[in-house]
Amino acid sequence: MNNWFETLNGTQDMVWDRLCTSADNNALVALGTISVDGLPEVRTVVLRHADRATRTLEIYTDLQSDKITSLRAHPNASILLWDDATSLQIRVQAKVAILSGPQVLDRWAAVPDHSKISYGITPAPGQIIPDSTAYTKTPNADVFAVLSCEATHIDAVYLGDIHRRAAFSQVGDWAGNWLAP
Repeated sequence: MNNWFETLNGTQDMVWDRLCTSADNNALVALGTISVDGLPEVRTVVLRHADRATRTLEIYTDLQSDKITSLRAHPNASILLWDDATSLQIRVQAKVAILSGPQVLDRWAAVPDHSKISYGITPAPGQIIPDSTAYTKTPNADVFAVLSCEATHIDAVYLGDIHRRAAFSQVGDWAGNWLAP
């Protein structure tokens, strides 16, 4: 029997297995966006949900954050996950929809109380403050948002004994291609 990294189907199955498992474990991933000035931005965020059937990943954020401004100007993002257990780097390019209000109340209700304080910082995230603790945190569902990231392209690099790289895209019905690593 083949190892998962020896076939495109096996690689794609492993990619989605690792994304879903990482989301179930609230793994940290890197989220890359383009600022309103056209500059690259990368930050660490928590991957909250992954769904292979809809090819979507979800990340929670504060509507007042700079990433929202960036995504409103350029609604595309890149998500990077390194999975140490499988020696697999996964890069996902995605179209991002910003969801808020009544459509995300179910997710807000599922956020633990101790985590809700991350959504509702005053002054807003990124604002200049006179010292490092001159802000307050009050849970506020009105500023809670979900970034619904619809995958359009996935690049997977396996860094085992023999490196392998595969790309999967909406174009071509996700069939995939091998690439030089």
